[in-house]
Amino acid sequence: MLTPSRFHHIYRLSAWYDLAVSWPYATPLTLSLFWSVLDGAHGQLGLAALPALSVYAVLFGNFFGSVVVVWSLVRLVHDDPRLARYDAGARWMFSAWMLNALWAEASPLLWLFLVIEVSFAILQSLPLRRELPV
Repeated sequence: MLTPSRFHHIYRLSAWYDLAVSWPYATPLTLSLFWSVLDGAHGQLGLAALPALSVYAVLFGNFFGSVVVVWSLVRLVHDDPRLARYDAGARWMFSAWMLNALWAEASPLLWLFLVIEVSFAILQSLPLRRELPV
């Protein structure tokens, strides 16, 4: 069980994390630059080169980035812990899709993001301890 204040801290942290990780996907230019950096990291780690981004990969990457950036801002601006429960559901779905990609031999770097997604999904799914009236 989490205290309401701890839950508040976790869900705000998850929104900031989403914003930091997603904004590079939000535009074609930032996605292209980010993809180049990620491909360079792959090379330095001895991993296979990333595939070239097709027009459809850019389109869907931009859809993803735009929606997650807006969703992150909604959670930060409205500061409503109830939104964390919806976010937990989305994280469980994202985690399933990441596992699917990993089984299809996606980059092993995806494991890092999967661990973070599952961690936030678990924490945002936990029950809250009721505050006692003073």
